[in-house]
Amino acid sequence: MQCIAPPALSQGLPTLGDGASSLTTGEERRLGDQIAKELYRDPDYLDDPVLQEYVEGIWLQLQGAARKRGELSPELEERFAWTLLLGKDRQVNAFALPGGYMGVYLGLIGVVSSGDELASVLAHETSHITQRHIARLMAQQGRQTPLMLASMILGALAATRSPDAAMALMAGGSALAVQNQLNFSRAMESEADRMGHSLMAPAGFSPQGFVSMFGKLQQASRLNDNGSWPYLRSHPLTTQRIADMDSRIPPGKRAAGPAPTLEHMMMAARARVLSNYGVEVLRQWETLPRSGSFAALPQADQVGQLYAATLSAVQLQDWKIARETMARLLAATGGNREAQLQTQWLQAELEFKAGNAQAALAALPPVQAPATLAAPKVAANGNLAGPSLSTVNVVEHVAPRRPEMLLRSEILLKLRQADAMTSSLQTWVTDHPQDATSWQTLARVWRAQGQEMRALRAEAEAQVAHYDYAAAVDRFKAAQDLARRAGARADYFEASIIDTRLRAVQEQLREQTRDKSLNK
Repeated sequence: MQCIAPPALSQGLPTLGDGASSLTTGEERRLGDQIAKELYRDPDYLDDPVLQEYVEGIWLQLQGAARKRGELSPELEERFAWTLLLGKDRQVNAFALPGGYMGVYLGLIGVVSSGDELASVLAHETSHITQRHIARLMAQQGRQTPLMLASMILGALAATRSPDAAMALMAGGSALAVQNQLNFSRAMESEADRMGHSLMAPAGFSPQGFVSMFGKLQQASRLNDNGSWPYLRSHPLTTQRIADMDSRIPPGKRAAGPAPTLEHMMMAARARVLSNYGVEVLRQWETLPRSGSFAALPQADQVGQLYAATLSAVQLQDWKIARETMARLLAATGGNREAQLQTQWLQAELEFKAGNAQAALAALPPVQAPATLAAPKVAANGNLAGPSLSTVNVVEHVAPRRPEMLLRSEILLKLRQADAMTSSLQTWVTDHPQDATSWQTLARVWRAQGQEMRALRAEAEAQVAHYDYAAAVDRFKAAQDLARRAGARADYFEASIIDTRLRAVQEQLREQTRDKSLNK
């Protein structure tokens, strides 16, 4: 958990220093957007729908608890992005950024022993956001232009992996000095501890996760802080902080540690495999379920190793071994709904990457058909007289799970049957306009239907979602040109949407360019 650039949100404790903040909420959001734009371009940025949904699910529960406790104000909930970015780096780290952005590295997900430990990290960082720590720090340091701050923060993040890259982003000794000041003070760390701890139980997590996570970090600081645990340097662990968290657990409520769920062990395994490990490590994981000690492991550990072995075999394209371990994983997760669903998704991923799209589709849970109910018959006196022979279809709208929606779309695109996904994808991007991956998938579905103008608009919206307004303008103009060439055959409703969106994004691009010119 990196403290280098925490965001600024508000209110659960007294909002210390908010009136004197050097950044308004609007400036802070623009600062966060600028940083996010660069992080989206980073080769380590990863949109893995399965891990994204798992970590976001935990974060959303914590946000809900902060809202109920009055620590997340309506203004900040509306103005800030509340966006999670995953990085596939192996370092054990998470960081809060200005404007409501949260970054989490796969290395952190891979080492935590339970969802409660992961929640403790996210709760701590969320409290940095809700207490507007970055704005309070700026108030102490004097006013800096947001884009200059963005360069400093990006440099500070880069420093955890490459000092040379950091220097390229942060020009001059003054920038380095400010970067050092951006590290949170001990007072702010303690405040984030206390407030984060208070979110755990209301969000449905064990507060013991805070204690066990601190214990793990303390052990790492003693034994092997080799640079892979940046949290150890940005969040100084003291005996007092650990004791403070431990003392907040009521007597008699202490446990040996939060028990890991099967789903968490699978997600931790996925994070490890998708991190930047080499072929030799993947081969070692592939063989774990065949070791002599496997049978003696607890069920959760067995499930985690089977998941890691299957996904490693998929990465290595060892389809025979992948299918063997998959069969064992299916048997091991039977009866556990979430674990079984994760297994089905992995099986579909396996078959799709092995080139068997039909088997991949069959591995996914079946799409639920609409329920059919008998329509009530009304007697002459207006009373219900029992069901008639006529029936009506009652369709209950259930939002699709994003991982399954995107995977099913990929499979059906391969089978040239993706028309069925158009409605689900359109509904999803309407509700989640910042989901660039879903926009890109919808673009491919529309292109497969011969809807080139709509496909170009979806590609443009994907660029908008990542704040690349210049690329978005290019795509919108391409769609506009296509509409002109189509003449009377053009879809005028679609063309009108494109014209409106183009004007709006051109204005956003002008503002973005103006901000850059002011900071040269």
